[in-house]
Amino acid sequence: MKITVLGASGRIGGLAVRDALARGWHVTAVVRDPARLTVPAHPRLDVAVHSLTDPGLADAVTGRDAVVLALGPADLKPTTVNSDGTRSVVSALHGSQTRFVVVSASGLPAKGDSLFSKLVLKPLLGVVLRNGYADLQRMESILHEAPDVRWTIVRPTRLTDKPARDHVRSEVGRDVRRRFQIPRANVARFLLDAAEDDALIGKTVSIAQ
Repeated sequence: MKITVLGASGRIGGLAVRDALARGWHVTAVVRDPARLTVPAHPRLDVAVHSLTDPGLADAVTGRDAVVLALGPADLKPTTVNSDGTRSVVSALHGSQTRFVVVSASGLPAKGDSLFSKLVLKPLLGVVLRNGYADLQRMESILHEAPDVRWTIVRPTRLTDKPARDHVRSEVGRDVRRRFQIPRANVARFLLDAAEDDALIGKTVSIAQ
C-alpha cells in the first residue's frame, strides 16, 4: 500500500504515519515544516514539503493507493485549512482510483441525532467551535460535490491522548449513540482501515469508544 498523509506533523497525522509504516506501507508525509515531523527517518518514508494550495501538492497525492487528510486548526480563529487541503486533493484525484479519507467531527449535524444533541449539545459546540466547524462543513460539501472521487469522511467524537483500545464503535450516516470520546491513536488506525474498505466509499462514518 502506498499512501500520502496530509497533516503528518499533527497528532493524528503523525500516528497515522507510524501505523502505516508498521503495516509495511510506503508513506509520503506532507508537511509545511519538516522540523515538526516527529516520525523518525525510515526507508519507506518520504517527506514532501508543500502548502495546501501549492500546485506541486498534486505530485505528492497522485498515483497513491490512498490519501489521508488529518488537518486541524491550531486555535479557534477563522480557518480554511481543511477545505483548502480537500479542494487541492480533489482537484488532483478526479477520476482516479485513489482512496481519499478525511477527518471531520461528530459535532456536525447528522441524521438520527437525539433531541438533546440536536437542540442542546451540537448548537453549543457550534457556537464554541464555529470557525473550525464551518471549515469542516465546507470540506464535506466539496467531497459531496465530487462523485468521481473515492472519498470517505470519518467523524470522531471528542479526542483524547489515551492509549489505543482494541474495539472501536462506528456508525455510517449517523453518530454513535452514548459514546463521547476516542483516542487519537484509534482514529489514526481507523483512517488506514477505511482506506482499504471499499464499502465506505462515498460514506460518512462516525467513530467512538
